[in-house]
Amino acid sequence: MILGKVTVNQNHREAMADVRDMYMAHTTFRREFSLLPQLVRDVAPGDAKRAEVVGAHAELLCHMLHLHHEGEDLLLWPRLVERGGEEAAAIVPTMEKQHHAIEEAHAAVVALLPGWRRTGRGGDQLADAFEHLRVALIEHMAMEEAEILPLAQRHVTAREWMQLGEHGMSNSPKKQLPLAFGLAMYEGDPEVIKAVLAHAPLPARLLMPIIGPRLFAGHAKRVHGTATPPRIGAGAR
Repeated sequence: MILGKVTVNQNHREAMADVRDMYMAHTTFRREFSLLPQLVRDVAPGDAKRAEVVGAHAELLCHMLHLHHEGEDLLLWPRLVERGGEEAAAIVPTMEKQHHAIEEAHAAVVALLPGWRRTGRGGDQLADAFEHLRVALIEHMAMEEAEILPLAQRHVTAREWMQLGEHGMSNSPKKQLPLAFGLAMYEGDPEVIKAVLAHAPLPARLLMPIIGPRLFAGHAKRVHGTATPPRIGAGAR
């Protein structure tokens, strides 16, 4: 049955996954990876100073994306295959195939990024690689939202779902976490943000709503030239 936003497993009386945080993460990836190709193209050839700013931003996003998908590979797909019956058997292999394609596109970006970030040269090739990654990523996220998240709500417990976020946080430099959360908060539903922070230590619950947006605003101004870059919205494709 449904209790507000929380589904309860009738057999074990255990809360099931609240998947709204995945939509928030996807919105972040849609927005930032959609803006990246043009950001790279706008860097004048040889402008290593600007390339470093955009390149550091791109590296952060690539790291976040890699951990996001690694967590799904390790913690989500096996549980859905085990518990989701024919529905999971029909869609999880497609998800895994898409992850492989995204990882290949990601690897191409990662191979080009250091040289461009250092010299500001080769931007067109890097921008094309980011565009290829963007297309694959947006297709994948749309299918995941339509097919996987409803399955997760029925077959993954809230405790297990939280492990996805914990995987990303535990494998990220601590100093990056406030900015990463600020990236997600920019278009995040306040109710979902509150639900995510409910599981954090008290200092994070109190400070993150203040620190995250401030860090993002400063970061966005450096990267995008404005503290309020274009919003893409949770329903964008």
